[in-house]
Amino acid sequence: MSFFHSALALALGALQLAPAPPLPKAGERTGVATSATAAIRDAGQRDALRFTVWYPTHTARAETPLSIGPPDAPLFQEAERVEDAPVSGGRLPTLLLSHGNGGTARMMGWLGTALARAGYLVIAVDHPGNNGIDPMTLAGSVLPWLRADDLATALAAVQADPVLGAHVDTARLGLVGYSAGGFTALVAAGARPDMPRLARFCAAHPDDGVCRPQDESPTHTQAARVAAAASPELAPHVRQAGQSRALPGVRAAFLLAPAIVQAFDPAELEALQLPLSIMVGTDDAVAAPASNSDVAAALAGNAVIRHLPGVAHYDFLSECTPLGADRLQGLCRTAVPKAATHAAAVDEALRFFGENLR
Repeated sequence: MSFFHSALALALGALQLAPAPPLPKAGERTGVATSATAAIRDAGQRDALRFTVWYPTHTARAETPLSIGPPDAPLFQEAERVEDAPVSGGRLPTLLLSHGNGGTARMMGWLGTALARAGYLVIAVDHPGNNGIDPMTLAGSVLPWLRADDLATALAAVQADPVLGAHVDTARLGLVGYSAGGFTALVAAGARPDMPRLARFCAAHPDDGVCRPQDESPTHTQAARVAAAASPELAPHVRQAGQSRALPGVRAAFLLAPAIVQAFDPAELEALQLPLSIMVGTDDAVAAPASNSDVAAALAGNAVIRHLPGVAHYDFLSECTPLGADRLQGLCRTAVPKAATHAAAVDEALRFFGENLR
């Protein structure tokens, strides 16, 4: 055997014996930003906006789970992560994640941590007055377009962070939204809402899931929302609903069971040209596909939609603990295992953002 072939054989053998590099873990950091519109919606009129950031890390520390709910009686089990771990990599494709009505950033941790392990920096918020930690307020319900401002505020705070800021890549910026977060993502993508249009729709379709009081805030009836929107405290803000809140540089949006789609004039959705991927369950009775997901997919210029058979609206929430399954059957009982629904959503998100941001 010649020297060249011997050297080549040794090199190939070394490559075969070399261990594969370890896969990233999901790191997590949290922070608080100041937001003027938070005080309008928060029950205590606080101007604080909480945010959670997930990102890839190669720390030697092990990931640990975080339960959601009372410490001695957790109701949901979030995916695992490593708190305050160092960030791996340079600038990372960046995703802004918006939870549903009455949810939290960490309720979507199953998705955020999976995306972080795949190399994304994910910024999620707790929307003031409309999250599962603080009291729900009518202002948080009737001013949903301000959720897009929350994403912008959190992005700016993370960009200014001495640890995380160097890893944000606004040239590769995407949106992720579940339920009311899907509405948020559409607003942040550039669609301007018309709230009187939604009120007219609900007057004509009072039994539509979006128009009925939600389990998270049963006192927020359509009549209560209309009255609050006309109140002296909120009316000035309602008049600003149609202003553009498009975030600069957004290149793609992934929507899970988007809600409140009837708040958009068809022309607003038709004007959206960025890639949209929409996933919804066929059994969704809260944000019915016929009046939400299917409408957005049919009107937006560059949208794809996937219907998951047998999947309902709350199947996109975190896995329930045994106690949660017993106490919150409406949120926890599913016809399709949540693990399968989550896996389908993660696979689609990775495919979609891989094509449009990587």
